[in-house]
Amino acid sequence: MGLIARTKFGSTGDIERYPHDSFDRYWLPFPDSKHAVSSTQNVTSADFWNLPPPNVFNTAFVAEQDAPLVLQWPPMPLQNDSYYVALYFADTLSESSRTFDVYINDYLFLKGLNVTSAGLSVFATQWILSGLTRVILKPASPSALPPLINAGEVFGLFPIGRLTHPRDVLALESIKKHLQNIPEDWNGDPCMPLGYSWTGVTCDKGSRIRVISLNFSSMGLSGSLPPEIANLTALTDISFANNSLLGRIPDLSNLSKLERLHLQENKLFGLVPGTLGTIKTLRQLFLYNNSLSGPVPDNLLNKQGLTYR
Repeated sequence: MGLIARTKFGSTGDIERYPHDSFDRYWLPFPDSKHAVSSTQNVTSADFWNLPPPNVFNTAFVAEQDAPLVLQWPPMPLQNDSYYVALYFADTLSESSRTFDVYINDYLFLKGLNVTSAGLSVFATQWILSGLTRVILKPASPSALPPLINAGEVFGLFPIGRLTHPRDVLALESIKKHLQNIPEDWNGDPCMPLGYSWTGVTCDKGSRIRVISLNFSSMGLSGSLPPEIANLTALTDISFANNSLLGRIPDLSNLSKLERLHLQENKLFGLVPGTLGTIKTLRQLFLYNNSLSGPVPDNLLNKQGLTYR
């Protein structure tokens, strides 16, 4: 499965993650001033098979009395495919009769859902979605209270074996740990499902899913470049231009397909690695406006076909 959306409805604050989520999953805020409410819930994660963090139940969307609650969620259009959908609910009142029907794109998802203060989740393992999706919660008789929803997750399903190469996944996880201000969608499989890769990551579509390009220019990133980036051996393009990266340029000589390396407009220091000159495919090397020192290696200055700045 590949993560499409993981949302905390009604939240206007920061991303919900570790330490509140012991698995460091990212629950993104989804504000709506008209329907948002907050409360202190006494929900136990152990009562749920996938252990959602208790804090996701502290905010919710609540419909107006006797009216349905309609959400366009996930906020992006989806490819026509099967998806795993999980929705989370916990009543703000200890004693209530809050009952409603759940629809997704006008198809009944669950009838007569009775929400309690202990919380509950409902899910479908193979639900066909396409384009923009609407989640609709309709009051059901004899409910005295309007529908509400606290959180939700959507995952794309794809055949076993269609996963990003494990070495590439580990390399990107290392890059993620060494950077700050990373995009919110850097979770789950970096390339799958197709069309929903991490922001800035481009992957091939062959039988073995490999990362072929990193374009992280002007993303407000800080941190450093770990040596594990050299394990992304299918890379042809790397750009971290115009960020605030510190540290030294790692040895990238293992990237035998690399054509373009753009690290300009950062705060990198140290020597320009001579190992870059051993990459036969390298055609562009942009390092200007850093704090690099020492002479440029001769094997770079004399490399035919290389544009160096």
